[in-house]
Amino acid sequence: MSGDFWRLIESSQNAHAKRWNDLHDSRGIKKHGEFLLAGRKAVPEALRLHPDRFQAVLVCEPKDVSELELPAGIDRFRLTRSLFDKLDISGTNFPLLVGKAPALARADLAAAPQGLELICALGDPSNLGALFRSAAAFGARRIVLMEEAAHPFHPKTLRAAANAQFELELMRGPSWAEIGNAAGPLVALDGGGEDISQFHWPKNLRLILGEEGLGVPAGLKAQRLAIPTTGAVESLNATVAASLALYAHYLSAR
Repeated sequence: MSGDFWRLIESSQNAHAKRWNDLHDSRGIKKHGEFLLAGRKAVPEALRLHPDRFQAVLVCEPKDVSELELPAGIDRFRLTRSLFDKLDISGTNFPLLVGKAPALARADLAAAPQGLELICALGDPSNLGALFRSAAAFGARRIVLMEEAAHPFHPKTLRAAANAQFELELMRGPSWAEIGNAAGPLVALDGGGEDISQFHWPKNLRLILGEEGLGVPAGLKAQRLAIPTTGAVESLNATVAASLALYAHYLSAR
């Protein structure tokens, strides 16, 4: 199935429809090795810059792709309105892309870091996506996702990342128990740490981001940095704090 041929799917019991519906959560993405990309800006941009990442396009009407640059050989599916709306959980009313979710290689944390590497345990998909966007903006190309982290191709992650996930090297990391053995320098964001504005950033380091609310374990052997604030709020959002740290490192390297 390729070219201009459109396959019509009308039943929610169709094998394709059932598989795509599974892609709304991490379990389904892991099971099928696929993800759904949505967005009036994200879809055209992803097709233009990363066409090899996608294997199918889903629409209600073939005319919906009139302004898209579809790669040769991509599978084309026409869905009934009810089926499409069930998959279009963000309500974009715009073609959806089915992508191949890559199997992430395991990071070798015994090797020295190359540039700024992020070790991340953020469990909220939206926070993780926003972090991807900041990481790409400030040149942190490698993200090591700990076991506690959200799935990098969860729909909420993709929506917040705005295609930044395609610009990053994503790798699998260990649990907290193994992080202390990673080659350094190791730096962790912690409200009780040293003032980040006084820190002299090395070119190569690993920046550790803990889980939302929990932070990093007390026994983790890493230099801890805090972002000074007025104290009007108890703490910063994890992604906001990480973005400020990424910017600080970016400025130091210029």
